[in-house]
Amino acid sequence: MIKRRYLLKLLFAGSSAIAYSLLFPVKVLARWNEAAYAAENINEALSAYYPNKQLITSNKINITVRPEIENGAVVPIKVNTDLKNVESIAIFVEKNPNPLIANFDLSPACKGFISTRIKMDGPSDVLVVVVSDGQPYSTSKSVMVHAGGCG
Repeated sequence: MIKRRYLLKLLFAGSSAIAYSLLFPVKVLARWNEAAYAAENINEALSAYYPNKQLITSNKINITVRPEIENGAVVPIKVNTDLKNVESIAIFVEKNPNPLIANFDLSPACKGFISTRIKMDGPSDVLVVVVSDGQPYSTSKSVMVHAGGCG
């Protein structure tokens, strides 16, 4: 038979552990390139994220995004690639205050596909970089944004 005091101690200890883990997330699980995410222009972001690598333009990467967007706060985007052994997919927006928007690390069992929503500050090129077999490949698409969403 569980006594009331023992049950209250267990509940308090469990809720304290959950609250602590929510307030202090574990940084070890995340791979974060602070210099690339803090970069203020696309060239800085690319050189910080892909040091000593040359981007190769590829027609095997398909960006699906509407060419004209009313509100830059919500821009749906899909990226699909036919490249083999895709390791990651990154999205950059050239004229955003911080051009590196997102990076998705994919397991070897995944297809080269992502779908997400991004923010855009204004009319700009969206650059997608797909790393396949350690080599970064890229393609871009111009998007007209009428109301910026980064403010």
